[in-house]
Amino acid sequence: MAMDASEIESLIKASIPDADVTIEDLAGDGDHYAARVVSASFKGQTRVRQHQMVFAALRGRMGEQLHALSLQTDVPA
Repeated sequence: MAMDASEIESLIKASIPDADVTIEDLAGDGDHYAARVVSASFKGQTRVRQHQMVFAALRGRMGEQLHALSLQTDVPA
């Protein structure tokens, strides 16, 4: 079962409310996405921790409803 880009964005924003989220469907199949997530809450966190925060926001859907997510995280400029 595939996920819609808006659902991915909603899940991330529910856990990281200040996040600026951009989602791109890489294959047009609703299964392979790229996400850019920018949040002040990432400040002082390692890149690994930032990614863990985003994956935690997806509430276990990685590997199930969402097959692949290329992730880029950053803090606001």
